[in-house]
Amino acid sequence: MLTGAAAVVLAACSEKSAPPPAIPEVSVVEVIQRDVPIGAELTATMNGLEDVELRARVEGYLRSIDYTEGSQVNKGQLMFTIEDSQYRQKVAESTATLTRAQAALSKADLDVSRYRPLAAERAISQAELDNAIAAQKAARAQVDAGKAELENARLNLGYTRIAAPIDGLAGRAQRKVGDLVGKGEPTLLATLSSIDPIRVTVNMPEALYLRYASELKAISTQKDAKPQQPQSEGPRLVLADGSTYPEPGRLILVDRSVDPQTGTLRADLAFPNPKHLLRPGLYAKVRYKEEVRSGALLVPQRAVQELQGQFSVVLVNAEGKCESHKVKPGPRVGSLWILEDGVKPGDRVIVEGLQKVRDGMVVKATVVPTDPLAQATSPPTSAPGTEPGMPAR
Repeated sequence: MLTGAAAVVLAACSEKSAPPPAIPEVSVVEVIQRDVPIGAELTATMNGLEDVELRARVEGYLRSIDYTEGSQVNKGQLMFTIEDSQYRQKVAESTATLTRAQAALSKADLDVSRYRPLAAERAISQAELDNAIAAQKAARAQVDAGKAELENARLNLGYTRIAAPIDGLAGRAQRKVGDLVGKGEPTLLATLSSIDPIRVTVNMPEALYLRYASELKAISTQKDAKPQQPQSEGPRLVLADGSTYPEPGRLILVDRSVDPQTGTLRADLAFPNPKHLLRPGLYAKVRYKEEVRSGALLVPQRAVQELQGQFSVVLVNAEGKCESHKVKPGPRVGSLWILEDGVKPGDRVIVEGLQKVRDGMVVKATVVPTDPLAQATSPPTSAPGTEPGMPAR
């Protein structure tokens, strides 16, 4: 009996000394409220503001390449030279032909001057005067033909020296020294691109165009070279490495028609490129500001849970207890998410330790700073299940 009683007492003491379950520790952030710019991104390609193809307009062997491939060249700078001996010879022949025609015209002029008074005195027949006048007209025509032939010969000789028509970035030479060029059709020798500013092309879905047609028209008709928007609000270029190009762009062209195959409308923008960082052929995204969402409520994306298309967050109330709230997410801003319903400013949302809690559980909450990307100025992407935002006004 004593042994049994002792066992009961020991068991009771053991139960009293068992430690209470530990209170889960979680990290929370406060829901922040601020004005957030909403925007969109459209895939873009780059081309020179002017892309000029240099072609051989006369036939001949390429004698020299007179520029450094891939370098910046100036307007008027010599780039290619074609063997010109045959064209110099043609100029000489045309000059001689013109000289003979001019001499014949001089003789015809003298004959007409001499025959007129003689015909008036009936010293010669009218037919002789008429023949002299006809010969004069023929000689004058020969002079005109000779001048045209000489001008053409000089043009062809000039075409053997191919110079840059604009300032720009020269591509690689498409032919090498010794190649026969210009036979049959003009031969492409190189392409020259003006890249400061550089042309950035996007294709807008027709629904976006129709929504902002009047504003796009107003912008595209502005003739001045400076953007009308403040620099912080102009179109921005997001490069392939994720970086944002520092210079804003401006709209320079909205094409005349929608492509019936893709349902898109071409728009061109110009971006300053003084350091020649941007090159033709690069792909990027053009980011537009559409509107400012006033008083938007933001939480870190990692605080939002999704289950079968339903979104929720877990709050810690004033009593330290967990509460699950359904939310309606809007666009994303950096690593944050705009919530359109389900929370209010100052609510404490769990961002770490979600797997350890359930509704009604008391937790120990530690407030941590909101993600630094809350300060990001990049426009949000679209909310789940919605179409992307529209281009800038």
